[in-house]
Amino acid sequence: MNRPEPETDLGRMPYNFSIVGVQKSGTSTLSGTISQHRFVCRPPRKEAHFFNNEDYDWEHPDYERDYTAPRRAKVHRLVGDSTPVYLFWPHALERMHAYKPDMPLIAVFRDPLERLFSHWTMLRTRNPDWPDWPGFLTEFRPMTLPTELPGGVRAMRYKHMSGIARGYYGAQLQRGFEIFPREQWLLLEFRSMLADWDTCVDRTTDHLGLPRFDQRPPLRNRYAGAELVTGTAPTAEDLASLAELYAADLALFERLSGIDTSGWPTRQVLDGSLEPGGLAARFAKKVAPLPA
Repeated sequence: MNRPEPETDLGRMPYNFSIVGVQKSGTSTLSGTISQHRFVCRPPRKEAHFFNNEDYDWEHPDYERDYTAPRRAKVHRLVGDSTPVYLFWPHALERMHAYKPDMPLIAVFRDPLERLFSHWTMLRTRNPDWPDWPGFLTEFRPMTLPTELPGGVRAMRYKHMSGIARGYYGAQLQRGFEIFPREQWLLLEFRSMLADWDTCVDRTTDHLGLPRFDQRPPLRNRYAGAELVTGTAPTAEDLASLAELYAADLALFERLSGIDTSGWPTRQVLDGSLEPGGLAARFAKKVAPLPA
């Protein structure tokens, strides 16, 4: 479908759907594609970071002032906020429910170990002074999903260094299903999404109540990670320990989501079908040693 030409002075639209997670799982690719639908307004930025704003006055929210986007064409009826921290962030979904209890939600999930490594390489690409892999694993290493921000830690710091906590998908879904009914959720899996892009796009437009694209936009990998970063590569011991950390939560996620995780390295390490050293060797190909 061809998008309509932008028009001016059309007022503002309240955000009315959200891609809530998870980071480094193709949310930018999915968001950019859905924003090409003729009935969907492209937001000023992909991530509004509204519901994870800890400085906002949540006792007296002014949604019309603070959580709307400019309408670009008369035909537009949906505009989405794709902020993948929402699923993980304490109280973000509760704030979203207070805003719009019938909000359609989309979450994309990726193997926890692959997601964690991609999270770290992203940070190192943006700023080589961010903690190296060993520090990234130890600065915030909760045993379960945090229900509050750590005391004395700036929200921005926690956003960047909460890599391990973001992998507790089961607890995130459990909390999400308690806040929003299951039928409001569309759950996607990263590898399946990339392997069958057209089906993923159709499922998303169906979930949002949109007519399917006459011609789906081609898969475009937005914001792909760097090919090589400088730092300390993960060890087999690191990955085995992390897999065990995620074991109980991963089982919960499998029960709640119905997503097949048999192809996920975390599941394979736990089941003994993948040696942690093999996964570590694959990750190490993207890490250049620190200068002597």
